[in-house]
Amino acid sequence: MSLINHKNGVSCNCGSTCSRDILNRVLWRRVVSGCNRYPVHLSYLALSNMCFTFRCSFLATIVVALLTACSSAPRSASRLSSVSQSSDISLPPLRIGIALGGGAAKGFAHIGVLKMLEANGLAPSVVAGTSAGSVVGALYASGMDSFKIQTKAVAMDESNIRDLRFFSGGLVQGQKLQNYVNELVGKRPIEKLNMPFGAIATRLEDGQRTMFVRGNVGEAVRASCSIPGVFEPVTIGAYHYVDGGITSPVPVDAVRQLGADFVIAVDISSKATGKNPGGLVGTVNQSISIMGQHLGEAELKRANIVIHPKVLDIGSTDFDQRNAAILEGERATIAVIPEIREKLAQLQQQRIQAARKTANQSAIEAVESYRRCQNTRTRWEKLRGKEKDCTKSSL
Repeated sequence: MSLINHKNGVSCNCGSTCSRDILNRVLWRRVVSGCNRYPVHLSYLALSNMCFTFRCSFLATIVVALLTACSSAPRSASRLSSVSQSSDISLPPLRIGIALGGGAAKGFAHIGVLKMLEANGLAPSVVAGTSAGSVVGALYASGMDSFKIQTKAVAMDESNIRDLRFFSGGLVQGQKLQNYVNELVGKRPIEKLNMPFGAIATRLEDGQRTMFVRGNVGEAVRASCSIPGVFEPVTIGAYHYVDGGITSPVPVDAVRQLGADFVIAVDISSKATGKNPGGLVGTVNQSISIMGQHLGEAELKRANIVIHPKVLDIGSTDFDQRNAAILEGERATIAVIPEIREKLAQLQQQRIQAARKTANQSAIEAVESYRRCQNTRTRWEKLRGKEKDCTKSSL
């Protein structure tokens, strides 16, 4: 194909002297890219005066330049956004905690609850207990499974935990109970147990609820079990402590403080049924339950699941009913297993949605930061279509 030199009326081929003369007379104009973002200087040629091959190659050059200018920075930002938003959300499993309430001999029901939770793959990893619940809780936190605890409980002789002492602050000193618990946990302090554990007691001087999370396990359990008028108050440091059921019958809040995401509460407290509880221990224990009843109801509402073993007919001193109490704990727990699974799934889904929302917000902020960084490029960098390294400043 040839070019026509209209001025001279002479035809010539591409690459010849006349074609070079034409190119020398080309007008240069400022052309702005289609995206109106990155100005580039391209030569605008009189295409009718050029050979077909030259026109094709020149048009290709223009297209490449425009695409490069339009897509450089926005493409990177878009890629950053898509990567951030498409990341999978992976969360650790929920930490199940259990709050074991007080109730003297009724406390054997806690063993049945733990048995069924373990059997269904819902074993707690955080535990707190009040009074009788602190005894079972300490053994469980020490690493014993529920079947081993049941074996110990069935074989337990009451004389191993009861040391009568008259003319003191209570009928029972409580030292035997302290020694018994310490032997079973291997004489380890609370902080050396297999999982977070808290024993709840009430500070006698000011009525303050106290959770023991360090120190002597047996001593903390003894303080938690010291029913006023029955057990001597336990002196720890500068204070005296009595039964934790006065201030926290079922320690739901304590389990939360220990790091549980999902709290299962076990309520075995005596309710005022119009019947005489009988005996000194029964009378005092029910009095404590009545005192803490309204406080306990408010705390129970903060649990995810509340289990109520049917142990109202078992007296506070009916240690011969321990097997019946364990069985009632099993029955009550089996009945709520489907509800536990459903609520666990709902809570985990809520956590995933919250984490995804946070991740998306972080991605949006990163993209905006990236764009602000790109806008600080110099004119020369924009003309060259060169991106600025904004990765470290935006992520």
